[in-house]
Amino acid sequence: DRLGCTECRCDLYNVTEDEDGRPLRPDYIGGLKCCYDQTQCKVRVGFERAKRGLYMRYTVKWVDWDNSILPVRIYILDVTDTWKRLDESTGLSTKHDCLVEYEVESCAATGVANDGCIDRKRVSLSLPTGGNVIYGVAHQHTGGIGSTLYGEDGRVICSSIPTYGDGKEAGNEAGYIVGMSTCYPQPGSVKISDGEILVLESNYSSAQRHTGVMGLFYILVADPSPKPNSSLQAPVGNA
Repeated sequence: DRLGCTECRCDLYNVTEDEDGRPLRPDYIGGLKCCYDQTQCKVRVGFERAKRGLYMRYTVKWVDWDNSILPVRIYILDVTDTWKRLDESTGLSTKHDCLVEYEVESCAATGVANDGCIDRKRVSLSLPTGGNVIYGVAHQHTGGIGSTLYGEDGRVICSSIPTYGDGKEAGNEAGYIVGMSTCYPQPGSVKISDGEILVLESNYSSAQRHTGVMGLFYILVADPSPKPNSSLQAPVGNA
């Protein structure tokens, strides 16, 4: 059960306790708590595994520093965040509680086929400090069909759609997400105001149950470029 293994189904890992030895909730079917270090998913009888060496390769690029380069703020938004706005007398809550993962129920099991068996999860969040959006991308697992970040007025800040592999080679595994589309708006064309309430939506196919899925969204935000000094200097007269 490849999908069950990648989604960390607890029964396939024969796990009843988390990494710290605490019993799992009876309704916790799968996720990060069931496939921590040294756990192994079940394999078919008679399976003989070959020892493999795996590695990750990174490509790093850089540019020489220039005064026109601006620092960015990195925001990682989570659709499972339980952040809530407080009343106006106390302002905005600054405490976030990101659950990181969640479960998608099968529409066949629930008897509800919403929008063609699509599970839509939304959360409202506030950015303390806004600016110009420089980059955006979502993170989803198998079954994901896209994620969108909306502004307070309903405008689309960034929409990120997954690409699924269709082969066997590394980086193109059939049935798995091998990439997410990204947003690189022109600087200054997409702005977020300080304290603006954003809406993050994560969509998954619910044609079958999925466990341990994620709905993250990464954005890089920069302050507006400083305007060049346009003041005119009077010529200095001869003595």
